[in-house]
Formats: sequence, structure tokens, C-alpha cells
Amino acid sequence: MTQFTVDGKAITVFPSVECNAPVIYLNTFANEGEQVYKALQSANCPDFTLVAVSGLDWEQDMSPWNIPPISKNAAPCTGGADDYLHLLLHAILPQAEREIAGEPAWRGIAGYSLAGLFALYALYKTDVFARAASVSGSLWFPGLTDYVFTHEFQRKPQRLYFSLGDKEQKTRNPYLKPVLKNTQALETFYRSRGIRTILQLNPGNHYANSAARMAAGLSWLLSD
Repeated sequence: MTQFTVDGKAITVFPSVECNAPVIYLNTFANEGEQVYKALQSANCPDFTLVAVSGLDWEQDMSPWNIPPISKNAAPCTGGADDYLHLLLHAILPQAEREIAGEPAWRGIAGYSLAGLFALYALYKTDVFARAASVSGSLWFPGLTDYVFTHEFQRKPQRLYFSLGDKEQKTRNPYLKPVLKNTQALETFYRSRGIRTILQLNPGNHYANSAARMAAGLSWLLSD
């Protein structure tokens, strides 16, 4: 395990044992990278490198464009995803991959909540990532489905993983309410484009078993 910082972000690299293993970039809210990695090791998943990033300015770095606060006590999303993606690709990724053996077989990107939204959005901005997991992703985000239906991926992904808690859409918040409908629409759309796509519904609300849900998503990305 190696740790370093870039522009205030804390990066932890959990390296693979073998050369030329896949690398997955995981943007985290609460520094849960080690918990996710240990869960995957316990499940004997295929060898890979995990690069976990924490210390994010969540509503800035993970949001593709501005939206107002979605509730009385929430912060506004301020649309800094493009700037953060540039930092990830040009500063974090090169330093992280100096710590691994060989060249990545493929790269994936993953995240929970707003970071799940970012993982999907990143595929429209770069061809670096071949697989993505959006776990309890904020796919309720205003304008997202319109964006998806009018833009093309930089490269056709090999695999897309979506999951939600089965209670997430049961809310009075008008922003959050369409999350299941939107996610199902995206799954259908991507399947129609010939992309290997899955949507899993898990028991509970948005916050239940987040590390275990993320581990399940990464495990599916890694299974060939």
C-alpha cells in the first residue's frame, strides 16, 4: 500500500500482486477504500489494483454542472467535475501507476452517490476508462438523462454496473424521487447499445451497507 497527496486529495494505492492487472479508480466520500479492498480480498476476487481517492470537495468535484441545493440543509452542487477529471487524469493517475507493475490490462472508475454519477459522466469525457460502477449513483441529477441521450461515450465501455437500495426512490424529495426510473432508463438504453450492463437492487436505503455494495460492484467489473 502506498499513499500520497495531490492538490489536497489523499490517494491510497492497493497494488496488485501480478503484473499488468486491471486498475480501478474509486472516488470516496469517507475514505472507505481500505474497507472495500479488504472485502474484495476476502471474497477472493481476481487480482487488481485499487486506487482510492479521498479528501474530495464532494459537491464541487463530483458534479458535472451547477444545481441548487436539493434540500434545506444541503450544499449546492457547483459543477467542478471537468476540473477534477483533469486532475485525476493528468496528476493522480500517472503518479498512482508509477507504483504498480507493468501496464494496466484495463482501467475502471467507480463511486458511490455523487461519485457514481461522476464515474458515468467521466466516460463521456475521456477514453481512459473501459469499465464503470455507479453504486447508489446520483442518477436523479437534473439534466443527466438528457445529456446521456444526446452525447456519445469517448469509447464504448466493456461493462457498466449500476445498483440502488430498493428504498431510495421512496422519498418526498422531488430531486431524489426519479432515481430508480432514471437508472432503469439508462440501463435499458445502454443495453440497447450492446453494452454489457447490469442493475442490481439491494435491500435498504441510500446509506445501507455502502462498502459491501461497492465491493459487489467492483467484483462484477472484475469478473470475466
